[in-house]
Amino acid sequence: MRSALSRPSLKHVLRSCSGAQALVQIHALMLVTGSLYYPHSSGHLISAYARIGDVAAAHSVFRTASNPNISTWNALIIAHSRRGSLDQVLRLYRLLVSQGRPRPDSSTFTVTLKACAQLFDLRSGREVITHASDLGYSHDVFVCSSVLNMYAKCGKMDDAMRVFDEMPKKDIVSWTTMITGFVNAGNPVEAIEVYRKMQAEGVEGDGIVMVGLLQACAAFGDMGIGQSVHGYMLRHHIETDVVVETCLVDMYAKNGFLETAHIVFEKMTSKNVVSWSALISGYAQNGFASDALWMLIKMQEFGLCPDSVALVSAILACSHIGFLKLGKSIHGFIMKRFDFDHILGTAVIDMYSKCGSLLSARALFNRVCSRDLISWNTMIASYGIHGHGKEALSTFLEMSKTEFKPDHATFASLLSAFSHSGLVEEGRHWFNLMRQEYRIGPSDKHYVCMVDLLARAGHVEEAHELIQSMPDEPGVAVWVALLSGCHNHKKLELGQYAAGKVLELCPDDLGIYSLVSNVFAVAKNWDKVVEVRRRMKNMGTRKVPGYSLVEVEGKLHAFRMEDRSHPQYEKIMDLLKRLDFEMRKLGYKPKTEFVFHDLDEEVKERMLGNHSEKLAIAFGLLTTSPGTRILETARHRSTSSSRLQQILSGGRSIWPELKLEHEALNENAEKVHLSSSSASGTTILTVLQALSFLVASLQEKKISQILVVLFLKALQGIPGSQRLQIRKAYDSPQHLPSAHACFNRLDLPECTSEEQLRRRLLLAINEANEGFGIG
Repeated sequence: MRSALSRPSLKHVLRSCSGAQALVQIHALMLVTGSLYYPHSSGHLISAYARIGDVAAAHSVFRTASNPNISTWNALIIAHSRRGSLDQVLRLYRLLVSQGRPRPDSSTFTVTLKACAQLFDLRSGREVITHASDLGYSHDVFVCSSVLNMYAKCGKMDDAMRVFDEMPKKDIVSWTTMITGFVNAGNPVEAIEVYRKMQAEGVEGDGIVMVGLLQACAAFGDMGIGQSVHGYMLRHHIETDVVVETCLVDMYAKNGFLETAHIVFEKMTSKNVVSWSALISGYAQNGFASDALWMLIKMQEFGLCPDSVALVSAILACSHIGFLKLGKSIHGFIMKRFDFDHILGTAVIDMYSKCGSLLSARALFNRVCSRDLISWNTMIASYGIHGHGKEALSTFLEMSKTEFKPDHATFASLLSAFSHSGLVEEGRHWFNLMRQEYRIGPSDKHYVCMVDLLARAGHVEEAHELIQSMPDEPGVAVWVALLSGCHNHKKLELGQYAAGKVLELCPDDLGIYSLVSNVFAVAKNWDKVVEVRRRMKNMGTRKVPGYSLVEVEGKLHAFRMEDRSHPQYEKIMDLLKRLDFEMRKLGYKPKTEFVFHDLDEEVKERMLGNHSEKLAIAFGLLTTSPGTRILETARHRSTSSSRLQQILSGGRSIWPELKLEHEALNENAEKVHLSSSSASGTTILTVLQALSFLVASLQEKKISQILVVLFLKALQGIPGSQRLQIRKAYDSPQHLPSAHACFNRLDLPECTSEEQLRRRLLLAINEANEGFGIG
């Protein structure tokens, strides 16, 4: 009987045993035959019990073993490691060391260091490393890899690099650990450098290395390297899975290459929730709110429930377009499906604030239990963008009574709030406290806030002195803040100096060049104006005129300077003329110096009278009753930044002919036969440009919009990349009001199910597409 359980056959039998009853029988047989007392038998039996989850039995075997050898100890340590009982791993290791025998081997140190890494227990890890070195394992490839992993997980990349450089042999696991470690530590440049060294030593990367490298490229924003890595993967036929392909989508999406991200996404053979969320997040973060919401719908149609990342992106999309109703609906969906943690809570608070509902933002902030520092910073920033500096300070002081300590972002939000509120003394006081009491060195953004605060209040010389005291070279944002203050307060000499500094830094924002041009224009320096505008022309992009929005009964109306397309234009101009007459009687004189063109005074006065803000406000006065509540929403500008503008809301409904019902559209659609298969991308763009002209110029708005919707029905089969191209070509100011009108017509209470959310998103996106002009 004993010969039937020889050592090789015993090991094989125990490894192949998967049932508890059979294992107990084998255990009994080992006791009867004496096989249990073979040198490694106890270890094999412990491993077998651990595989079926019976750790108690594994401990029982260990306790009955006489003088257990290191393989028996390792079997029990590994059993706890696989179960995630990391504290038990350390306890057994320390018990082994305290007994003095047997000596730990490479496997002992490897598993114990892995537990230290997972526990982020750097102190215990260093003790294990010292012991391993004393026993001669300082150059063992497995121990070194575990040391690298522990240092990397704990963020100690300097220590990891030292160990890595001393390793006599580096395997692919070591290289991968270093690349991933630098990425997780927020050092993508170092991660890319490690990869270059790896290539120089002739080591071929695998899919896991590519994941780390793609994450580094996504964080660093170097798409040249990112595309090179993608090309390397294709040329060398590196096997990819859903993780690698999702990293590719994420890298392209984060860096604004949305068409490429969409193409990679469409070619994926298998997609999970993370894949969808990566693309949704990319659309939302790059300002394509409509596309983000559309992808959220498609994700649900594929049977996947959105995770917190996708929902945060959807909330961000609602923030971008001021879509408060849908934001509320998603908020309700989150409340019923997820734990409302600080990440989701902060996103929703930010959405309410950016959509103009500051009271809702504060009420939600008060209800969120698991606040973190970012939540507090968001609430302070929310008060700031609404111009409530004292409330921002009050919130800051409230936070100071908690366990959270303000960081650089907290002070940036606080100083920005002071700037928007004109609280100069408070700004000076807290800027000094930040440096002296909180020991936070001001960064460029803190100086921007302070320079903006001082310059707005007219203290441009003090603002300039602050710039001169900066330890590092000021960035373009600092000089722009000073330039704006000089422009507003007619400090022309200093303003032209600041304009020169801005030009030296060669900004890529047309809006900044416009400000520089305006400063030179106020100073009558027309030669410089011509030079700046030549630069703008050479940039190859056209500055679209800004426009102002006024919301009346949930519908938005856009106005541009000297815009005559509005049905009530004549009434608006009559009201402005009456107001101008009354104001001139009180001594008002138009400030023509704010028209930065070399024109006659009469022409400048006419341009001021037809300014987009005046047209919008006059329309609001015409269509609302006295005492109408003032709300805040985004004022869209041609520059990359947008400022908040107070607009009128309420009153009676206007433009009823734009209220197109789906039934009417469907009835007309039957008379038109358009097929997406018969329309090329060029044809689509050409026709959309023509329809854009129709919508902007035809008096019969209803007919022109029906034409747009009918054509959009032909776009159902167009690939996502072409739809994105169409979106860019067709997105123009005159379509935005109809898009927002579609959004605001929706009455979206809280969702009670995922299907309700999907349907409401679908309805919202369809109506939005009618306004934005996308399929």
